[in-house]
Amino acid sequence: MNLSHIKNITKVLITMLLIVSLVSCHNRNPRKIVSLTGWSGKDKSAVGFSESKNGYRGQTAPPGMVLVEGGTFTMGQIQDDVLFDWNTTPVKQQVRSFYMDETEVTNSEYLFYLDWMEKVFPPNNVNYEHIYESVIPDTLVWRDVLGFNELLTENYLRHPGYADYPVIGVSWVQATQYCTWRTNRVNEKILMDKGVLKPLFELDSLTVEGKNHFDTETYILNPTALFDGDSTIYKKGLPSNMPRKKGEKKAARGSFTGRHVKISDGVLSAKFRLPTEVEWEYAAKAVVEGREYNNVRGRKKYAWSGKYTRNKNKRYMGDQLANFKQGKGDYSGVPGWSNDGADITIQVKSYEPNAFGLYDMSGNVAEWVSDVYRPIIDNDANDFNYFRGNIFTKKMIDAEGKVVVADNYTVDYDTLDNGRIVPKALPGSVKYTPVTKRDAYMRNNYEKAYNVDAEDGDLASTKFYNKEEDELESKPRMYNSPVKPREIGESGFIKQQYDTKKRTTLISDKSRVYKGGSWKDREYWLDPSQRRYLPEYMATNFIGFRCVTDRIGPMTYKRRMPTTTKIRY
Repeated sequence: MNLSHIKNITKVLITMLLIVSLVSCHNRNPRKIVSLTGWSGKDKSAVGFSESKNGYRGQTAPPGMVLVEGGTFTMGQIQDDVLFDWNTTPVKQQVRSFYMDETEVTNSEYLFYLDWMEKVFPPNNVNYEHIYESVIPDTLVWRDVLGFNELLTENYLRHPGYADYPVIGVSWVQATQYCTWRTNRVNEKILMDKGVLKPLFELDSLTVEGKNHFDTETYILNPTALFDGDSTIYKKGLPSNMPRKKGEKKAARGSFTGRHVKISDGVLSAKFRLPTEVEWEYAAKAVVEGREYNNVRGRKKYAWSGKYTRNKNKRYMGDQLANFKQGKGDYSGVPGWSNDGADITIQVKSYEPNAFGLYDMSGNVAEWVSDVYRPIIDNDANDFNYFRGNIFTKKMIDAEGKVVVADNYTVDYDTLDNGRIVPKALPGSVKYTPVTKRDAYMRNNYEKAYNVDAEDGDLASTKFYNKEEDELESKPRMYNSPVKPREIGESGFIKQQYDTKKRTTLISDKSRVYKGGSWKDREYWLDPSQRRYLPEYMATNFIGFRCVTDRIGPMTYKRRMPTTTKIRY
């Protein structure tokens, strides 16, 4: 064999080795998730274990919502603090990604809620007589002893001229109830689109009492507990790989086949809720547009960039960027040029959105958030998804070890401090009870169910606490706020009477934060860091709300590294 032949063979061998190396490098994908047992997802589902996540393409934005990608920001960093009340102590916070309504909930959307509740829980039924009444907004918030606003009292909620205006007159309690209802309606629609549920609206089953009490949690726990046990409402399930057992009869034509939807399918929507104060302020500030490399330049006074409330764009020069009160007796400006177009609230999306795509985060209406109010944000507080208001609960279990579902025909009610009667749980929903000390025994992350006053006046947080019990409460309190006597009348409801003891503050565990300036506020309150509070059972003509839902999985689907990584040997 001559030298040239040897060189050619060597070249061929080197080429083959390079090809093998490249192939092996390509197959070694560090991002690929492998089975630790050797069982594939198909093998698992075929024998009844958890179904494979194959085909899951990630969470999609719910209708009317936009993704707010999480990150870090300085909460409470205001430009002006003319009140000097130290109510907005700056503190660095990390926020998780979430989806948020791009606008406030409008009158038309809330009217759908009212119509649904009236049909499913008719007020003329003695079992449901207080349910519909409990969700109606307080339209009398427009009244003023020295003002003439009866037109708004009679028309603002229901007239089509105000259909796309933000709903007002809604208390924090009512806004929270709406979020729960929305969760169930969204998931009910998902199941109908998937073919799991029959088209309930076409069947006119809304008017059949006891039938359309769909509840997401109840469906996940026990689908047969819904619709008053009527299984014919279920059309077909998701495909199941479970083979039919030997001798097992084939399902009858028209009966439910397959399996019900599980959390592991990634089909159902996460719960809707009110945003936390941290989430709302982070979304409103949208500091992402002030980012320079990995830092943020300066402070943001409003939801938009800049220090002023007027438009700098050449085409719209001088126009107001939000709907707010410009001065005493001046709610809109002089007619014509630069008038903001609204003496009260205004149609949503009338102004430009902020950098996250959210409208009216400064102006139009202030908005409820989920937090219980405290005067100071503590620098030592949790810096990850901060929230005050946790009451940890667990599902209620009966004597037979089954989860308790609210009965379809007997509703338990509670009376709020302002005399309004609200249901404790809607028919068909899962009942909850606070966790016990036994449940929290030897845990290092929480010790009790009620954590609203954690590190803020409870016995565990200060040695100067007044240990004597309040005469109207069974436990000591830090804040000397009014307390309604809980005297039960002959009708079974709490009597309406005032607290006669001298009180020095309105702050209590029922005080909820609301954020953002409104049509009725001066420019000062447009700063997203500003914060105010109101009892959770009260409503005004300048507070509305919007919903959020959690982002499940990664903060974003933007790739942080390529699918394959080159490996050098």
